[in-house]
Order: sequence, then structure tokens, then C-alpha cells
Amino acid sequence: MKLIKHIPNFLTLLNLLSGLIALLFVFKQNWILVAVFVLTGIIFDFFDGLLARSLKVSSPLGLQLDSLADLVTSGVVPAFTMSFLIADTLGISLLENFSFDKKHLWALSGLTVALASAYRLAKFNIDDRQTTSFIGLPTPANALFLISLALIITGDDYPALSHWLNNPYILIFIAIASAFLLNSPLVLFGLKFKNFSFAANREKYLIIILSIILLGFLKMVAVPVIIILYILISVVKNQKQIP
Repeated sequence: MKLIKHIPNFLTLLNLLSGLIALLFVFKQNWILVAVFVLTGIIFDFFDGLLARSLKVSSPLGLQLDSLADLVTSGVVPAFTMSFLIADTLGISLLENFSFDKKHLWALSGLTVALASAYRLAKFNIDDRQTTSFIGLPTPANALFLISLALIITGDDYPALSHWLNNPYILIFIAIASAFLLNSPLVLFGLKFKNFSFAANREKYLIIILSIILLGFLKMVAVPVIIILYILISVVKNQKQIP
């Protein structure tokens, strides 16, 4: 039993390891492998909590460890991703001849994502209102959104969209907007299933079906579209509940 209770924490550490490896590939600007390891980390993040609840071994240590791992995988990695993307559009490097000039400071605006993620994760740990829903955009969803932008910009499937995104002002706006969304008062429905009733999980089934369809048609562009739809569906759901 003593060994079993540590299995979820081991998965959490694998999430952290995935994030650290992803960070190495950010420095190499290998966005495909960044996406692979961030997604791997998010999968470990999903199953560590699920396993902890299934084995009934949830603990304060596991909660804190989970947030620390999430900060790296879903906070630091997308933050540096945005900073590197912004730097590229400005024609500078964050690794060579770094200085605190105007262009480098603009590039560092991407790091606001890490600051906002840290604040959100700390707040989440002491907020007992977020058991069945989220207040603000969850860090894994935000990470997927931002990492997908790197793949879209460097990909060949949507050249017009890539060209539009490959603009420092657009990327800086997205980074700051995502930092705001992480700590916004928006109430977003949770994605955990307590049962499989359609009536009780209407929004969850809708986002799953839309995700499958969009991924089939839009490929990587589907990821930011799905996150935006998730936010919009949550807003509509909560609006209907207001008397």
C-alpha cells in the first residue's frame, strides 16, 4: 500500500520531466517535439489525478507537486515558446547577444504567461470553488493553445494564417490576453465525467464531437479553435443558468 500511494506522484514527476525536455526543444525551436512532450506531460497530468482519486490516495503533497509540474509543462514552456516566436518576428535572438534593449524587452513579454500561470496555479490550490468547474482558463488548455500557434506559424498548411500570426504585435497581444484569461473570472465547465449521462454532460459531449470533427478538417488549426469554442460554450452555458 505504501508503494501504491506514490504511483500518482510518480506520474506527476513524469509530467515535470516531459516539461523539462520540452523546454530543451524550445531552445532548439523544434516545435514538433515541444508539442509532443507538452502533450505527453498533459496526459500524465490527467492520469495522475485520476489515479489518485481511483486509489483514494490523494494528498496535499500530491496537490502541490502537481502544481509545480504544471507550472513547468503548461506555464514556463508556452511562455518561452511565445518569447522565442516574438523574438523571431523582431529579427533577434534570445540566446545570442541578449540585452535589455527595446526589442528584447518586447520579446520577454511572452514570459507573462509563466507569471500568470504561477499565480493561477497557486490560487487554484486554495480555491474550493473549482471542484467541478474552472474559474479562468486552465493552464493545460492555455499551453495547447499557445504551442499550436508555433506549429501553425512554422507549418505549410495555412500560409495566410501563418503570415498573419507571424507578427510581433499579434503575438504580444495573444500572450498578454492568454495571461489575462488564466486569471479571469470566467467560469468554464470541467471536463471530468462523474457519469456518462448525456443530460448531465451535454457540453462535454459537444466539445468532444466538435474536437473530432475540427481535427479531421483543420488539423493543427483546430487546436486554438477548440479552445476558443470551449470558452464560448462555457459562457453560453453559464449565461443560461443566470435567472
